[in-house]
Amino acid sequence: AGARAVQAGTAGAGLLMLVGGVGGLLGGPAALTLPFGPPWGPARLALDPLSAWFLLPVGVATLSAGLFALGGVHGPEAPRRLVPWPIFLAGMLVTLLAADGFTLLLGFEAMSLASWALVAHDHGQAENRRAARLYLGFAGFGGVALALALGLSGGAGGGLDFAALRDAPPEGLRAAAILALVLAGAGSKAGIAPLHVWLPLAHPAAPSHVSAVMSGAMTKVALYVVARFVFDLMGPAQPVWMGAPLVALGAASAVIGALRANLEEDGKTLLACSTIENVGLIAIGLGLALAFRGADLPALAAVAAAAALLHALNHAAFKSLLFLAAGEVLHGAGSRRLDRLGGLIHRMPVTAWAALVAVGAAAALPPLSGFASEWLLLQALLAAWRVGDLAFQIGAAAATALAALATALAAAAMVRFWGLVFLGRPRTP
Repeated sequence: AGARAVQAGTAGAGLLMLVGGVGGLLGGPAALTLPFGPPWGPARLALDPLSAWFLLPVGVATLSAGLFALGGVHGPEAPRRLVPWPIFLAGMLVTLLAADGFTLLLGFEAMSLASWALVAHDHGQAENRRAARLYLGFAGFGGVALALALGLSGGAGGGLDFAALRDAPPEGLRAAAILALVLAGAGSKAGIAPLHVWLPLAHPAAPSHVSAVMSGAMTKVALYVVARFVFDLMGPAQPVWMGAPLVALGAASAVIGALRANLEEDGKTLLACSTIENVGLIAIGLGLALAFRGADLPALAAVAAAAALLHALNHAAFKSLLFLAAGEVLHGAGSRRLDRLGGLIHRMPVTAWAALVAVGAAAALPPLSGFASEWLLLQALLAAWRVGDLAFQIGAAAATALAALATALAAAAMVRFWGLVFLGRPRTP
């Protein structure tokens, strides 16, 4: 009864996040001062259009995972999994609503430590213990990097309130150092290369509904932290080169993730590698938007930002569905290995057809949602020649080729996943 109450509360929280996100987009900004905080001032929460939008992917993934766990988790729920689960969700929510550096770090670290406990829940297996140790190391590294970024952003006054940070945006080497620290701290949590190595290990180690939220929501919260810094806290007048690292790292992530997804034999590991690819595409969109803004091309900046934000929402929806389908396959067939499955469309038709919709979206097939966001991203990449910097133009041309390669490889990985699991004849009894 307690487990069902927790999962029902999770689903309800996801629905409230969706309602809050839509309300924040339709209404105006809102702020709340909490009755606690560090010695230098109270903790603050705020809802603006950026945080409201990112509430949508978190709400979609949380609602889906809560409903799945409520009706689809088989067997008793261990307390070591039930306790960190709501803390994990609360940490993501606090991170999105934070209006000062202390609250942001509080939410980010709560999200990290609670998700580590969920990854480590089945510690009887050696590979799960290794995944949990690696994940904890990256979580600690990310927290330290973000703390240093906030310390540098505070400047001489040392204030961590976001309003104060906006009034004194960094420039020159200080801005470059903050960007590097943010990409190291939040980028490692999002799974941006080369700090992605924990993700293919940790996501499969977690329960399927937790994997869905880690992939669909937690990576988006990390990308939100990147967007909050580079588009808001670091000021409106950043140079073109600020977008180049995001474009380059995003393109590398997209290709690496798509290549690995085509090589993996474990279904959940394949989906985790696909997350690296999609996070890379979102990072490319954010980097392009930053560069276009620096080049005073607001219309193109809006196209690139729309591509990134829309793909963040799309990925949360179709990747949550894919992880939950993989969890149902594990329960029904007793294996995650693709070479031991096959023919499950006859025994699990509802799961098979639901997974096919998600596979089509992940492969960017029209008229599904993944096509719309990836098409917008391609349009933004093809317009990158409008930026006057020759080096950026050459880099954007290379990123366009890499993004196209990654998209094709991702489609092949999704076809391979669905075909090997659900089509053909069973490969084992």
